[in-house]
Amino acid sequence: MAEPERWRVTVDRGVCIGSGLCAGTAPERFRLDTARQSHPVEPETEPVDTVLTAAEGCPVEAITITTVDGDEPVFPPEE
Repeated sequence: MAEPERWRVTVDRGVCIGSGLCAGTAPERFRLDTARQSHPVEPETEPVDTVLTAAEGCPVEAITITTVDGDEPVFPPEE
């Protein structure tokens, strides 16, 4: 039986403006550090809607989600 898909979540700290929308949308998945920079609580997670919603809501698109197996983009989608 194949393992369920997992996502790798990264935040580009050079782009992050610390709006906190991700932490507000998915507080169990994102935290702001003392510099108000976002980071995922766990770099790998099972696919959950709140993580995708947080990435989609980031005003500067600092959050990237890829599949762990194969590095296929989840967000932002390839055009």
